[in-house]
Amino acid sequence: SFTMNMYLFLYDLMQFCGHSWIFTNMIIRFMTFGKDSLADTFHSIGLVMRLCQLLSVLEILHILIGIDKSRLLPRFLQITERIIILFVVINSQEEVQGKYVVCVLFFLWNLLDVVRYTYNMLARMGIYYLPLTWLNFSLCIPLYPLSVLAKGFAICVSLPYFESFGTYSIKLPFPFTFSIYFPYVLKMYLIVLFAGMCFIIRNLFSERMAHLGTGNTKNKRS
Repeated sequence: SFTMNMYLFLYDLMQFCGHSWIFTNMIIRFMTFGKDSLADTFHSIGLVMRLCQLLSVLEILHILIGIDKSRLLPRFLQITERIIILFVVINSQEEVQGKYVVCVLFFLWNLLDVVRYTYNMLARMGIYYLPLTWLNFSLCIPLYPLSVLAKGFAICVSLPYFESFGTYSIKLPFPFTFSIYFPYVLKMYLIVLFAGMCFIIRNLFSERMAHLGTGNTKNKRS
C-alpha cells in the first residue's frame, strides 16, 4: 500500500542519513587527523552507529509482517552478526574500542549501507539506475567476506580482555556446578560466523543473478 511504501521510504531515508553521516565523518576525520583518527573512531561515531544498528532490527519485523519480501534468514544473520560484534564485543570492552579493526568494520558496514539504502529509497519511488543496481548487488559480494574477516579479528583481539576481566562469564553458586566461560562462547561463535558467511554469500550471488543475470533491474531488494 501507499502508506507502507511511504513508511519504508522514510525508514530507508533515516538509515541513509545516519550511515552517510558516519561515512562522511570518518573520511573527513581521516583527511584531517590521519592515522590518529583511527583509534578514536568508536568514541566519535559509536553512538550514531549503535542507533543505526538498533534501528536495523526493524528490518526483521518488516519481513515477518510481510511488508518486505526479502528472505528472513540471511537478513537475520547479517543483522545479528553486527549486533553481537558491536554491542557484545566492542561496546563492552573499552580496550577494543581503540583498535584499528573497529575503524575497518565501520568503514565496510557504512559503505555497504550507504549504497543499499540509496538503492532502496529510489526503488520505493520506482526509480532504477542500472549502475546503482549493479553496484548494490555486486559490491556486497567482495566486501561482505572482508567484513566477516574483520569481525573474526575483532573477536580474537577481544578474547584476552574477556579472559582477564571475566566479562559475561557466569559461575552459578552451589549446589549448581554449571558455569559459562564467555571466551569459549566467542570461540564457538567464530565457527557459526564463518559457516553463516558461506550461506549468506550464496544468497548474495542468487540475489545478484535474480536482479542482473537476466537483465531484470526492476526488482527490489529491501
